[in-house]
Amino acid sequence: MLTGLHIVIMGGDARQIEVIRKLSELGAKISLIGYEQLDHSFTGAVKEKIDEINWQEIDAIILPVAGTSLDGEIDTIFSNEHIRIDENKISKTPPHCTIYSGITNTYLTKITQKAGRKLELIFDRNDVAIYNSIPTVEGIIMLVIQNTDFTIHGSKTVVLGFGRNGMTISRVFHGLGAKLKVGVRNAEHIARIEEMGLDSFHLNDLEEFVKDADIVINTIPHLVVTANVISKMPHHTLIIDIASKPGGTDFRYAEKRGIKAILTPSLPGIVAPKTAGQILANVLVELLHDDLLKRKGNVK
Repeated sequence: MLTGLHIVIMGGDARQIEVIRKLSELGAKISLIGYEQLDHSFTGAVKEKIDEINWQEIDAIILPVAGTSLDGEIDTIFSNEHIRIDENKISKTPPHCTIYSGITNTYLTKITQKAGRKLELIFDRNDVAIYNSIPTVEGIIMLVIQNTDFTIHGSKTVVLGFGRNGMTISRVFHGLGAKLKVGVRNAEHIARIEEMGLDSFHLNDLEEFVKDADIVINTIPHLVVTANVISKMPHHTLIIDIASKPGGTDFRYAEKRGIKAILTPSLPGIVAPKTAGQILANVLVELLHDDLLKRKGNVK
């Protein structure tokens, strides 16, 4: 139970609805910022303006999975208002207040550190990333079907990166009959790819391996699909980049060459917001409950 906790949920997308539902069911008091257009109502959850919050009473702040922009702006699909979080607001919270976000950037890291508050990154957890890889790969399949005139079965597919998403994507596309090649740098990843019966190559050789690619799926959050790489691709190649913004693809050059390149860093929230929201909600409940127990232990 989370009775007694006062939590601020700021902005977000449809995934946050499942978070609100779960936390309210467990007795938390919730202040919703950026939810004026939300039709749902939840016991214990109140829509408020950011200037109406008494920050001194707040035990936790839950940001969207994308965190903030580099100037503190927070995206929300439930409001047309501009919402911004800054160091001044965070500094007014009690010392035990934790800020939860999917990912961070230099701005968010800086203001939480200056305020002396704990920043918990949900997407740094292996369990969340692995669970999220399931709706992610389903979304990729949907995009491939929508944007090609050939089947995945038999397609020459290149997956870049073999982390928690890359591994799931590679396994599923291989299972669908794609002629799959996985590009990585890490020797350990190469060993695992080979153990799984898949074909690997070193990213230094990427230009050679995209010459006949039908589909290129990038999971690496650094520029790897460069202009030189894109110049070697056939015109029909479809690039799907799921790395966090700005992705790992030179989108401007892809457009110039007439190659379709799609940046989709939040596929779980697009294709399966209910499931993705439940994943977030379950982890947040665990983290909030642990923090509550720690505080009670300190009080004793």
